[in-house]
Amino acid sequence: MFEASRERRVLLGIAPHLVHPLPFLFPVYRGARVPAWKLRAGMWLYDLLAAFHNVKAHRWLGRKATQRLEPGLRDKELRGAALYYDAQTDDARLVIATMRSAAQAGAMVANYVEVTALIKPDGRVGGATVRDALTGRVSTVRALVVVNATGPWVDRVRRLDDAGAEPLLRPTKGAHVAVPRKRVGHTLAVTLTSPIDGRVMFVLPWGDLSYIGTTDTDEDASPDEVRATAQDVVYLLRSVNAFFPHARLSPSDVIASWAGLRPLLRPPRHLAPSAASREHRVIESPSGLWTIAGGKLTTYRVMARDVVDRVAARLRELDGRPRASRAPTERLPLPGGETADLDGLVKAAVDRGAPERTARHLVASYGSESAAVLNLVDRDRALGRPIVAGRPVLWAEVAHAVEREMAVRLSDVLVRRLHLFYASRDRGVPAANAVADWLAEALGWDTTRRTEEVAAYLELVERSRAFAKEAAAVVET
Repeated sequence: MFEASRERRVLLGIAPHLVHPLPFLFPVYRGARVPAWKLRAGMWLYDLLAAFHNVKAHRWLGRKATQRLEPGLRDKELRGAALYYDAQTDDARLVIATMRSAAQAGAMVANYVEVTALIKPDGRVGGATVRDALTGRVSTVRALVVVNATGPWVDRVRRLDDAGAEPLLRPTKGAHVAVPRKRVGHTLAVTLTSPIDGRVMFVLPWGDLSYIGTTDTDEDASPDEVRATAQDVVYLLRSVNAFFPHARLSPSDVIASWAGLRPLLRPPRHLAPSAASREHRVIESPSGLWTIAGGKLTTYRVMARDVVDRVAARLRELDGRPRASRAPTERLPLPGGETADLDGLVKAAVDRGAPERTARHLVASYGSESAAVLNLVDRDRALGRPIVAGRPVLWAEVAHAVEREMAVRLSDVLVRRLHLFYASRDRGVPAANAVADWLAEALGWDTTRRTEEVAAYLELVERSRAFAKEAAAVVET
């Protein structure tokens, strides 16, 4: 808890455009699984373990104060609520910013490259055979030390080293949905305990949407195939409806759904998925493959530091090189995070002619690099047009994604860079062909590649909608 709290403060400092303080309301009801006394104690412990350096200290609210803040909450048996503070991030853009920061520091970053074999010239891992998943090109990469930091694919890579390697992970699925925020009617982020199984879950504000999650269930599916099922969606909606009775959410209200796997460490004994440790572990195999497993997004910088420390020590053992001092990553802004004066950046964008809504969107996505996006508009005024009417996302962002953010696929742009996949019920499909045309020209795609990119995106959209066809049967049960 202390480490996570410290890292949250670090991220608020090095990426202020992507990581924002967020107030959470945790309502308490008579007879609830978490009684008021236990929640009060938990909140004091939360602040204590953070050495009282949270964004703000928690407060306890009475019934009436809770209703004033969130009038849509169920009022029957409501006793009050804890108001505490955490942070919210755009996880995809945080990962991209971290990747770019590494590249700026000298790392070589290869997108869409998969490991197909490990090289063991003297019985110890000394490199890997890698394949470009887009072109099929196979290459060999050699290194004195090889690190397996592949998240939910960790055990798959370990088996390339040792076919009989015991699994390190217990993958659990986290599914999420987005619904129109006006249907739920909440103002703050709200922490809930599902009446179905008692799991803690959240309803988060996300522009004009509410982001609801998450589930926590054991999952055997490949990370490439995992998706939100009807059972996941109905669970989330029923849980929220129990606390916001006027919402009356149904699967038809879902704007977007998605799911991923948590690469949790396999516990020594059987535990419920939500009880599995979120800690990380660094190990070395007998043949010299280093693996980092477990962990969570908040502490990713600490995880990386732990791995780098081990690698630096091993390199010194191997060839006697001096051990470099630790990089001060806790003080180095990620791209776009050079200033925390976001209002000043918005004003600067408005002064350059951007509508305020567009300016706020650009600053929230790119921070100080919003100026670079507007420079593209200065270069080509057509890039200042919105991709989708009524939304602030500009064509210049497509160019920025290609030129600075290593986007090489249609899904890179629509899903992980611009988030049009999540923003509306149409999943960005009406824009897919036009964006594919732009990318085809910029990246030199032929007609076949362009057609394949659009088809792959449409298939992704259909997979995200598959729960809807299953929902009727789940609702009936």
